[in-house]
Amino acid sequence: QVQLVESGGGLVQAGGSLRLSCAASVRTFSTYAMGWFRQAPGKEREFVAAISSSGGTTAYSDSVKGRFTISRDNAKSTLYLQMNSLKPEDTAVYVCAAALTVQTMSVFTNSRWYHYWGQGTQVTVSS
Repeated sequence: QVQLVESGGGLVQAGGSLRLSCAASVRTFSTYAMGWFRQAPGKEREFVAAISSSGGTTAYSDSVKGRFTISRDNAKSTLYLQMNSLKPEDTAVYVCAAALTVQTMSVFTNSRWYHYWGQGTQVTVSS
Protein backbone atom coordinates (compact mmCIF):
# COMPACT_ATOMS: atom_id res chain seq x y z
CA GLN A 1 0.00 0.00 0.00
CA VAL A 2 1.27 3.46 -0.93
CA GLN A 3 0.14 6.53 0.96
CA LEU A 4 0.39 9.91 -0.72
CA VAL A 5 0.11 13.17 1.20
CA GLU A 6 -0.07 16.50 -0.60
CA SER A 7 0.86 19.86 0.88
CA GLY A 8 1.58 23.41 -0.23
CA GLY A 9 -1.83 24.54 -1.37
CA GLY A 10 -3.36 27.83 -0.35
CA LEU A 11 -4.78 31.15 -1.45
CA VAL A 12 -2.77 33.23 -3.91
CA GLN A 13 -3.43 36.20 -6.14
CA ALA A 14 -3.49 35.86 -9.90
CA GLY A 15 0.04 35.96 -11.26
CA GLY A 16 1.47 34.44 -8.11
CA SER A 17 3.21 31.14 -7.49
CA LEU A 18 2.80 28.06 -5.34
CA ARG A 19 4.82 24.87 -4.94
CA LEU A 20 2.94 21.69 -4.18
CA SER A 21 4.58 18.64 -2.64
CA CYS A 22 3.44 15.03 -2.51
CA ALA A 23 5.18 12.80 0.02
CA ALA A 24 5.00 9.07 -0.65
CA SER A 25 5.27 6.46 2.09
CA VAL A 26 7.07 3.85 0.04
CA ARG A 27 10.72 2.77 -0.17
CA THR A 28 10.45 1.94 -3.87
CA PHE A 29 9.29 5.39 -4.96
CA SER A 30 11.57 5.20 -7.99
CA THR A 31 9.43 2.40 -9.46
CA TYR A 32 6.35 4.63 -9.67
CA ALA A 33 5.46 7.05 -12.42
CA MET A 34 3.70 10.02 -10.86
CA GLY A 35 1.07 12.50 -11.88
CA TRP A 36 -0.85 15.55 -10.77
CA PHE A 37 -4.55 15.91 -11.44
CA ARG A 38 -7.02 18.59 -10.40
CA GLN A 39 -10.74 18.91 -9.90
CA ALA A 40 -12.67 22.15 -9.72
CA PRO A 41 -16.19 22.36 -8.25
CA GLY A 42 -18.76 21.01 -10.69
CA LYS A 43 -16.10 19.81 -13.11
CA GLU A 44 -14.53 16.46 -13.89
CA ARG A 45 -11.04 15.60 -12.73
CA GLU A 46 -8.45 16.62 -15.30
CA PHE A 47 -4.84 15.77 -15.98
CA VAL A 48 -2.28 18.45 -15.11
CA ALA A 49 1.22 16.95 -15.35
CA ALA A 50 3.06 13.64 -15.24
CA ILE A 51 6.60 12.44 -14.76
CA SER A 52 8.25 9.09 -15.42
CA SER A 53 9.69 6.96 -12.63
CA SER A 54 13.21 7.99 -13.60
CA GLY A 55 12.26 11.66 -13.87
CA GLY A 56 13.54 11.75 -17.43
CA THR A 57 10.20 12.29 -19.14
CA THR A 58 7.48 14.80 -18.35
CA ALA A 59 4.13 15.72 -19.85
CA TYR A 60 1.76 18.63 -19.32
CA SER A 61 -1.76 19.60 -20.23
CA ASP A 62 -1.98 22.44 -22.72
CA SER A 63 -3.61 24.66 -20.09
CA VAL A 64 -0.55 24.61 -17.80
CA LYS A 65 2.32 24.10 -20.25
CA GLY A 66 4.94 26.79 -19.82
CA ARG A 67 3.62 27.80 -16.39
CA PHE A 68 3.85 24.61 -14.30
CA THR A 69 6.85 22.34 -13.74
CA ILE A 70 6.67 18.81 -12.37
CA SER A 71 9.71 17.27 -10.70
CA ARG A 72 10.60 14.53 -8.26
CA ASP A 73 13.25 13.65 -5.71
CA ASN A 74 13.46 9.86 -5.56
CA ALA A 75 15.83 9.98 -2.61
CA LYS A 76 13.16 11.83 -0.61
CA SER A 77 10.19 9.94 -2.11
CA THR A 78 8.63 13.28 -2.95
CA LEU A 79 6.89 14.71 -5.99
CA TYR A 80 6.63 18.45 -6.69
CA LEU A 81 4.58 20.80 -8.80
CA GLN A 82 5.89 24.34 -9.22
CA MET A 83 3.05 26.56 -10.34
CA ASN A 84 3.83 30.02 -11.71
CA SER A 85 1.70 32.72 -13.31
CA LEU A 86 -1.37 31.31 -11.64
CA LYS A 87 -4.79 32.15 -13.03
CA PRO A 88 -8.24 32.06 -11.39
CA GLU A 89 -9.09 29.09 -13.62
CA ASP A 90 -6.33 27.10 -11.89
CA THR A 91 -8.47 27.04 -8.75
CA ALA A 92 -9.10 23.39 -7.84
CA VAL A 93 -8.20 20.56 -5.52
CA TYR A 94 -4.86 19.19 -6.69
CA VAL A 95 -4.25 15.49 -6.22
CA CYS A 96 -1.12 13.44 -6.78
CA ALA A 97 -1.22 9.86 -8.04
CA ALA A 98 1.20 6.95 -8.39
CA ALA A 99 1.43 4.28 -11.07
CA LEU A 100 3.63 1.23 -10.53
CA THR A 101 5.61 0.60 -13.71
CA VAL A 102 8.74 -1.07 -15.06
CA GLN A 103 8.90 1.46 -17.89
CA THR A 104 11.31 4.03 -16.49
CA MET A 105 10.69 6.62 -19.21
CA SER A 106 6.92 6.33 -19.59
CA VAL A 107 4.42 8.93 -18.44
CA PHE A 108 0.70 8.39 -17.97
CA THR A 109 -1.80 11.12 -18.70
CA ASN A 110 -4.94 9.04 -18.19
CA SER A 111 -6.14 8.56 -14.63
CA ARG A 112 -7.05 4.91 -15.21
CA TRP A 113 -3.35 3.95 -15.16
CA TYR A 114 -2.83 5.16 -11.61
CA HIS A 115 -3.07 2.80 -8.64
CA TYR A 116 -2.79 5.15 -5.69
CA TRP A 117 -4.20 8.60 -5.00
CA GLY A 118 -3.72 11.25 -2.35
CA GLN A 119 -6.45 13.23 -0.61
CA GLY A 120 -5.62 16.47 -2.35
CA THR A 121 -4.71 20.04 -1.46
CA GLN A 122 -6.82 23.10 -2.24
CA VAL A 123 -5.42 25.81 -4.50
CA THR A 124 -7.41 29.01 -4.77
CA VAL A 125 -6.37 31.81 -7.10
CA SER A 126 -8.08 35.16 -6.63
CA SER A 127 -8.49 37.68 -9.43
